[in-house]
Amino acid sequence: MPSSLHVVSTVSSERFARALAQHLDVPLAQVERRHFPDGESYLRFAIDDPFALLGRDVIVVGSTDTAASLDEVYRLGFAATQNGARSLVLVVPYFGYSTMERAAHPGEQVAAKSIARQLSGLPQAARGTWLLMMDLHSAGLVHYFEGTPVALEVSAMPRLCEVIASLKLARPTLASTDMGRAKQVERYANHLQAPVALIHKRRLSGTKTEIGAVLGEVAGRDVVIYDDMIRTGGSLAQAAEAYRAAGAASITAVTTHLVLAPGTVERLEAAPLDRIVGTDTHPAHARVIERTRFSVVSVADLFADVVRRLVGGDV
Repeated sequence: MPSSLHVVSTVSSERFARALAQHLDVPLAQVERRHFPDGESYLRFAIDDPFALLGRDVIVVGSTDTAASLDEVYRLGFAATQNGARSLVLVVPYFGYSTMERAAHPGEQVAAKSIARQLSGLPQAARGTWLLMMDLHSAGLVHYFEGTPVALEVSAMPRLCEVIASLKLARPTLASTDMGRAKQVERYANHLQAPVALIHKRRLSGTKTEIGAVLGEVAGRDVVIYDDMIRTGGSLAQAAEAYRAAGAASITAVTTHLVLAPGTVERLEAAPLDRIVGTDTHPAHARVIERTRFSVVSVADLFADVVRRLVGGDV
């Protein structure tokens, strides 16, 4: 039986979408785009038959890394249901604004909540609408989605633990950039049967912190620092310096999301890090594929496995 899948992508996530489509053994379908002088844009599933999506399982792939990407995810998802898709799966490998999950100051707009509300407003496909994300910054974010879509969180931990094990480190210690990531680091440490090291920071001002103490056995050990994302690399570089000063034999950084704001790659290459490992969830991962100290591993197959479970047996 031919596959029922119709996979499309936002502009920024096309590399990831091609990998996902390959694992699903289907081509990446085309999207027609046009931009108008007044700033408006046009999107269309590149189909000739008005019933081409009728009874199909449509997969829209797109990290919400920018406002434009979020807009495409929503509009393509909306178009899919309005053109008869029997099911809709939004594959959002990187959920943007995930660090803005609560208001810290009066009048702040909680971006993670408003984006969740926006995507929750998509029409219901006949057989269901799902949203797949990976390694959210805060565990409670998955519950921000209400109504139509069923939001599910996929974990990169199996793939990243495989990578850490493949390094064959003599005396590994799983470590964090600060106390806030302690639970995540502990999960990795338990899986790899390794001890844990943590960093306690003192906040000097609204923008500055300093290392208060390194907690745990570090001297002579191969330290693996885990964080869910690398944005500016400042905390990671600071932690690497602290672990090196405490006697670490080697230091590896492992992350899910390589967000990599401008200047981050150079900052990390100047830090005492032997290697940096991340996944392909964020479009910025393409910047470091050829960099010798960086390793990028794909998690597209992990999403493909969940997609198959959701849409049934004719995939």
